[in-house]
Formats: sequence, C-alpha cells, structure tokens
Amino acid sequence: MPSLDLPPLSYAAGTAKLPGSKSISNRMLLLAAMAEGVTEIHDLLDSDDTRVMLTALASLGIGLESKGANCWRVRGAGGVFPVKQGELFMGNAGTAIRPLTAALALSGGQYRLSGVQRMHERPIGDLVDGLRQIGCDVRYAGKEGYPPLEIMPASVKLAAPIRVRGDVSSQFLTALLMALPLTSETAVIELTTELISKPYIEITLNLMARFGVQVEREGWQRFTIPGRQRYRSPGVLHVEGDASAASYFLAAGAIGGGPVRVEGVGKNSIQGDVRFADALAAMGAQIVWGENFIAASAPATGKLKAFDLDLNHIPDAAMTLAVAALFADGKSVLRNIASWRVKETDRIAAMANELRKLGATVEEGTDSLAVSPAPSLRSHVAIDTYDDHRMAMCFSLVALGGVPVRINDPGCVAKTFPHYFDAFAQITAPVIAIDGPSASGKGTVAQRVAKALGFHFLDSGALYRLTALAAMKADVSLDDEAGVAAIAATLPAEFRNDRIFLSGEDVTEAIRSEAVGNGASKIAVYPAVRAALLDRQRAFRRFPGLVADGRDMGSVVFPDAPVKVFLTASAEARALRRYKQLIEKGMPDNMRPLLQDIVKDLEARDARDAARPVAPLKQLPDADLVDTTTLNIDQAVAAVMDRVRRRLPFFNPPVA
Repeated sequence: MPSLDLPPLSYAAGTAKLPGSKSISNRMLLLAAMAEGVTEIHDLLDSDDTRVMLTALASLGIGLESKGANCWRVRGAGGVFPVKQGELFMGNAGTAIRPLTAALALSGGQYRLSGVQRMHERPIGDLVDGLRQIGCDVRYAGKEGYPPLEIMPASVKLAAPIRVRGDVSSQFLTALLMALPLTSETAVIELTTELISKPYIEITLNLMARFGVQVEREGWQRFTIPGRQRYRSPGVLHVEGDASAASYFLAAGAIGGGPVRVEGVGKNSIQGDVRFADALAAMGAQIVWGENFIAASAPATGKLKAFDLDLNHIPDAAMTLAVAALFADGKSVLRNIASWRVKETDRIAAMANELRKLGATVEEGTDSLAVSPAPSLRSHVAIDTYDDHRMAMCFSLVALGGVPVRINDPGCVAKTFPHYFDAFAQITAPVIAIDGPSASGKGTVAQRVAKALGFHFLDSGALYRLTALAAMKADVSLDDEAGVAAIAATLPAEFRNDRIFLSGEDVTEAIRSEAVGNGASKIAVYPAVRAALLDRQRAFRRFPGLVADGRDMGSVVFPDAPVKVFLTASAEARALRRYKQLIEKGMPDNMRPLLQDIVKDLEARDARDAARPVAPLKQLPDADLVDTTTLNIDQAVAAVMDRVRRRLPFFNPPVA
C-alpha cells in the first residue's frame, strides 16, 4: 500500500484556497439535471465523488459540457431522466447514490445502482422505506437495507405523508426533498426521529430555492413541497469552497501558530461546517471572519483548551476536532456523533484506533468519543486511513506536534480533495529563503543546502530567464507585458536534477546567455509577469521542504518562511570570486586590472538593485545575515545550516 511520510512540523501559516464543496457540487449537478434550461456551474469540485455524479448523469441522457477548469454546462431534462434503463456504478459517493436513488425511483425507468464494497455496507433502508410508502418499486439486489439496488417503473401516490427517520443520515431527507418536485402533486415528509446534521438540510433547501422550488418547513419535523412546482435553471451558479475541508487548515492555524486563512467560505456561507470555527474559538483559538474567508491562529497564551461539545450539527468537521484534542490541555469529549458509524468507515472506531496509536487515552461510546492527550505524541506512527478521505486529512495535523507521521493510502483524499497534501504543504512545509547581492554565492549555497536537507530547490531567477527565452522563441516582444505574462502563466518548464528544460528541450546553458539575462532583468519588473509566476513559484513548496533562492522569496512569495537568510560579502571578495570564475572559463590570467572593473560593476549593480521599485535588494527584518567575505563555500553552507537548526527546532537536519 502506498504511504506518505510527513516530516515533523513546527508551524503553520499562510493562505489555503479551498476546493468546491462536495455537498453543494453534487446537489447543484442533480438539480441542474432535473431543471428546465441550461445551468452553468463554476468552481465545481473535481473529485472522485463529483466524477461519479457526472458519469451517472451523462449515462442518464443529461447533456454535459466542460467549459474549462472546474466549470460545467448542464442541459437539464426539465423533469425525469430521458434514459429509462441503465446500470450505474456509484463508487463510495453517498452524496450521489442517495439523491439519485430517489430521483430514479420517480423517473419511470429500470435501473441498477451499485458501488464499492463499503458502499454496500452503508445503510439506505430508511430512504427505500420512504420511497416504498408512495408506491416506488425499489428492490435490494443483495443484503436487505443496503445497496446494490434495483429500481423498476411504478405508479406513485402522495395521498399520505412520507414518514422517514432522521437520525441515521440527513442525506435520506435531502434525497426525498430534491426528488419529489418531479411529481405534480403536493408532497409531505414527516420525520419520526430527531433530525441530525440540520445544516446540510439548510443547504438542500437553499439550493432548491435557487432553482425555483419552495419548501414549507414546520420546525425540523414536517416538510411540505407544494405541487405544480418545477425546477428552472437560475443560469449561472458558483460553488462555495468546501467548509469541511476548511477545518483542516483552520485547525492547523490553531495548533501551529498561524494565522492560516482559508478562502472560499466566510460569514455568509450556506454551509453549516463553517461553525467549526466556533468550536476552535471555544478551545481558545483566535478566529477572524470575513465575507469570503476565515482565519485561525493559536491562543494568545497557553495551549488549546479541552472541550465537551455536542457536534451533531458538524459531523464531518467534528473529526478534525478529535485530532485537535491531542493538543488540548485535558480530556475532550465529542458528543452526538452517531452518524460517524455509517460513513465511509465506522469513524468512531477508526478514530479511536488511530488516536490510541499516538498515545492518547480514548473512551469510545455508541455516539461519543472522549480523548485524553498523552504528555507527548508517539513518533513515527503509521496511520491507517480505512479508505476514508477524512481520516487521511485529519491525521496530517499530527505532524504539527513535531513528530514524523506516516499516512497510509494517502490517495484516498481524491474522494473530495485530490491535492490536499500539496495544499497542506503550502502552509506547513519548511521554506528556507536565501537572498543576497550578485556573486554572494547564494545560488551555489542554496543548491548545496537543498541537497543536504533533501529539500526541493527553486532558482527563481531561472524562471524569469525561462520566461524571457520562451518569449524570444515565440517572437513575443519583451516590451509586451501582457504577452510575456501570458507565456509566464503557461510556461512549460521542468527542473530535473541539475538540468532545466523548456518544452522538453535542455536549456540549462541557453538561459545563461547575456541576451537572455538582459531579457530576464527587463521582464522581471513587470507586475503582470511577477503575478503570473507567483503561483508557479509557490507550487515548488512541497514536503519535505524547499530552499528558494531569489530576490523576493522571503518578502512576497514565501513571507511566512521560517528561515530567511541574507547572504552577503564585500564587493572585493565577490569580485575576486567572479574573476576566478572567468579564469576557470579560460580567460588568460593576465587580466588583473579587470578585477577593479568587476568591483565597480558589482557596486553599481548593488545600487541599482537596492533602488529597484520591484523586489529591491535589502535584508529583511526577520532574515539572518551571513557574511561570506572570509568563508569558503563549505563554510558558507555550514553557516546557513546552523541557522536552519536554530530556526527549525523540530527539524533535525544533518550537520554540514
């Protein structure tokens, strides 16, 4: 089984851009498929679960057209599905199989729905019972109460209310609410038990209203859908960021110092899981709310506080609290989480097993979990994830305790957040930002430090040189800021070991030419070019860490880098190094007068670089100064490594 080893982490800070909400994405897709007209959905989550829904809708005759990154155009059927027979494989996507079961039961066709083995262990009997009450013909093809299912054409009668339980999964109620407008009669749903996960029903009702269908609610026990309503496309919709996914990053900020800011959800979100931030606040975390963001930082003083909370309203995000409890000052209790038992795995049992591996004392109840943290976390624990995306994401937070941790089967995050670990690295992977004047040795030192640590290496200057070279090859004028920026945004560049490639061509030497260097200096001042390269540079931040060499690495690209070094040397020492490089390249050793010219050139360049309006040469206030005037390259590397050891106390790099 593949695994991912996370290094010990000492902090978390930065910004995380959330993927689209799974709950909203799949609801919007199904509503758009049943609506009259064409709906364009932007920011749709790209994950296993949404692909399951898209594949199912396409096989049912719904017109789907990809309009680029995370944007789909859905041509609705204006009611029931046009394809009346089919076999649908639903993977382990509960947000797809449950609402589709109800919609297909009212479509007058013959269908079979199946999934992976775990899906066949997840109950669906309460939904089937509700559908059978109105005459739907839904049959079990395997174990009673569980998928796979067979659906046959049937006559539907809505004379009496549909009575359904609400204490197993709110998705059963969601499925019925979304499907019943396919009929022309008034429909009533009555819950026979308390409804769990009420915020998810709020999402459903909100989205149905956007498609023109109103539901009358009497508390949380009775729902009436007046007859003669039809879904009608609202035209263009945008999917909110995934509030459940926000919980991992917000918890990272609360545990690792912060601030960590998540973008895509905010104080006006329709998702109940944003209330996870309130739970963190109860633990003492500092929370800031914005229109489209939430930010979290560690308590102003002391550790996170233990908690005792009813978490029925945020069952998915509550899993993150179970891991955050490892960092609290005492015993924490999570209550009213019985729905965990019927999720992708039995999450109460799975969570208890894995927390105990880390040294915690865990008391497992039928609908609760009590977690008492150990004095210190056990190191090098291998976390099993049970093919459950949320287990993998939750336990990544353990590394913030300063211990390495192994995540087994990390690929299971593809269910909702395929690039989660890259996003997690963006706020936690250590960055060593190295800057300094020309000929200070920063490039060579940075490469050597990266190799010693086993970190990735970024030569930001090479990206600007590559952009200039690519523009020249494409006959784009270097005076054309917009044209060069467009090239920078899609730069087909690769760094393999010590070689640099552009569109598959080795250009390691070509980008060092004087013409390319002059071009790079010219385009590096363009704001549009710098903005286009910003995300590309940040993408180099991956586990176990990154050494970044460049002028604005510590100020703009990675302002939260825990290690910043300003490498310098006297102009005379730098000139002598440059002179020796020229000798090594074949210049005759009788050019001693050239040395003073090199000194003057370097001093003039220092002055120009310091006066630049964009990314000027200067030592940042939080950067360590390393003067290499009297140091050789090995000594310079050793000096930087000493700073790394002091700035990253949880990280134990080798002695240079």
